[in-house]
Amino acid sequence: MDTWSEFDVSCMRRALELAEHGRGQVSPNPPVGCVLTRNGQVIAVGWHDHLGDLHAEQAAIANAEWRGVTTEGCTAYVTLEPCKHFGRTPPCTQSLLWAGVKEVIVATRDPNPTVRGEGIQVLLDAGIVVREGLLGDEAQTQMQAFMHWCQCKQPLVTLKAAMDANGVVDGETPGRFTSEESLNGAHRLRGQCDAILVGVNTIIRDDPSLNIRRGDRGKRMHPLRIVLDRTLRIPTDAKVMTDGQETVLVHTQPDSRGVALPAGDGGADLNALLDHLGDRGIQELLVEGGPIVWKQFLDEGLVDRAIIIQSSTELGDGPKSGLDENRIRIAGLEIVDTLDWGGDSVTLWSRPDLSWPSHDWP
Repeated sequence: MDTWSEFDVSCMRRALELAEHGRGQVSPNPPVGCVLTRNGQVIAVGWHDHLGDLHAEQAAIANAEWRGVTTEGCTAYVTLEPCKHFGRTPPCTQSLLWAGVKEVIVATRDPNPTVRGEGIQVLLDAGIVVREGLLGDEAQTQMQAFMHWCQCKQPLVTLKAAMDANGVVDGETPGRFTSEESLNGAHRLRGQCDAILVGVNTIIRDDPSLNIRRGDRGKRMHPLRIVLDRTLRIPTDAKVMTDGQETVLVHTQPDSRGVALPAGDGGADLNALLDHLGDRGIQELLVEGGPIVWKQFLDEGLVDRAIIIQSSTELGDGPKSGLDENRIRIAGLEIVDTLDWGGDSVTLWSRPDLSWPSHDWP
């Protein structure tokens, strides 16, 4: 088993920090970071910034070139096994060979069928020293949506719900009742996800845009909108149907609009839906509403994480969320943390075997 120096650990930890710059911008690729060193000194760094841009290893090599530093004989710390195939960019293994790297330290192997150890083998065959496993658990946590998708071909599901002090989700007059900080958090969360899902009743009631409108979106794409609409009741003039961004209608009708799926309990078969989204490369799905949809996903055990926001505001009479601690625990989730977002109480839940993606997610 490899032993790691404090310098090794600090370099890989730096690579993990760099990888976070690409979170939400590189899907369906995972966030990856890379640090190049020589003689105990960091000479260059890089990360996969956005889809179609240089991969982390290539970005680090480009950073060395920009700084006028040779990469010959250096060591590369990279959070994921280098790819060996041509995709949107040339293989990272080829870039490392070209750069004259003498050693590559890998946090974790790539489970993608196009790699799966073959990238490491290419480096070994070329005489490069390869060591692996340094901060591997942390790297797998950071890339958990990608890892889950490679294994299951389904997205991780995060449920986000907001309610008033009494568990009511909607008053007589539609409108926002949570804090500015909670609204900012909701839009940050959208920026971390590939797709947002709601039921058609949410569209009919609130006519939401379901896009990212707050904060610096950077190079993030707006998430795909998915509407569960079993009998295709969505208004033709709804914002999600007229703003030019993609919306997928999920129904059970013999109709060419949207995606027709087999019927499940109260609507479309949700497992079939997750399979469909996985086939589309969706790795992070955000379930935003409303109560009927939350209940369906929880009762079928399909929720991996939940973010429950409770305001101190009282809306009066109205539909209840149906989300109490007992129901969420029965669905297999445990409390990870509690936060205060501008006076709103926020509870973070996750499956016991699924670590929270990072300390600042979302």
